[in-house]
Amino acid sequence: MDTAVVFNASVGTTDFLPLEGTDYVEFYVGNAKQAAYYYRSAFGFQPLAYAGPETGIKDRASYAIRQHKLTFVFTTALKGGNPIADHVYKHGDGVKVLALKVNDAEDAFNQTTQRGAASYLEPVHLKDEDGEVVMSGIHTYGETVHLFIERKNYNGVFLPGYRKWDTPYFHTTDTGLLYVDHCVGNVGWNQMNKWVNFYEEVMGFRNILSFDDNDISTEYSALMSKVMSNGNGFVKFPINEPAEGKKKSQVEEYLEYYDGEGCQHVALATNHIVETVMDLRNRGVEFLQVPTSYYDNLEERVGKIDEDLNPLKELGILVDRDNEGYLLQIFSKPVEDRPTLFFEIIQRKGAKSFGKGNFKALFEAIEREQGLRGNL
Repeated sequence: MDTAVVFNASVGTTDFLPLEGTDYVEFYVGNAKQAAYYYRSAFGFQPLAYAGPETGIKDRASYAIRQHKLTFVFTTALKGGNPIADHVYKHGDGVKVLALKVNDAEDAFNQTTQRGAASYLEPVHLKDEDGEVVMSGIHTYGETVHLFIERKNYNGVFLPGYRKWDTPYFHTTDTGLLYVDHCVGNVGWNQMNKWVNFYEEVMGFRNILSFDDNDISTEYSALMSKVMSNGNGFVKFPINEPAEGKKKSQVEEYLEYYDGEGCQHVALATNHIVETVMDLRNRGVEFLQVPTSYYDNLEERVGKIDEDLNPLKELGILVDRDNEGYLLQIFSKPVEDRPTLFFEIIQRKGAKSFGKGNFKALFEAIEREQGLRGNL
């Protein structure tokens, strides 16, 4: 099969792993039916597809839901004593698969494994009456994996083995969530550079931003982070590790309760953040709150913005600017009882950065929540 490579003019290199974006994010959960219901009712996703015993899959049940270009899959084991059940027992509900859309899944597997990636799934051809999907996969930090999904010859609802899922009994409107902006991984002490090198050498990513403990710190805690991006910028994976501080950082808390490395949060893009956050909040999604003093000199810090400050202040939406524009962002509280997985809602108005100017206010808000849990 021909090697699929493209020339990336922005960096003057050949992209040996051209990615077309995030195909889907799959969560291993204790009860997939209830998890899908929560994300439909709280986040505005629509039912898409189902796989389970009724479709010939005997060991699991999976529910796929979609909102615009954003697809989540929730998978639960039907019995104990298998990798899905073991994953949930150890980590609680969490992200297992960051699936990436490619033109050639076999070549993506060969390119990455030849460069040192550990195989998770050798290329398989899944077929049904709607065509063929080719899928392969590699391991990354913790028990998180990347699947490469090639669906150019498939016209079905989601994947072979799934059937269209709809219900006449429960309908919700969407909340304006569009696609995955980035996914953040938390890794252990002194492991960040190892995984930065992995994404550079194995997947051809580049480090586009770096933050150390001088950038991301409060009086009590700190962390370090590097943002990895693929050649066309469609896929971004910031990698966090703890840094020394007086007390336990948010990354340390995550690693303790998740019992290992994993995906800390998924950032979801919107074009209308005020409307989206108001809708999410009205549906029961809880967000971190910063002190209202954050907004006292906001325009002095970030310059003129299009939005009215009052709703930003009421909702707790943060603003930051870089050389190319500004962004608006807000972070949910953890969506599990374990203080692990959460979500970021982000609207970019030209900015390509990640809110460095908001780190201190954000981390202080996180620390207030840690203090309430007795984990600071």
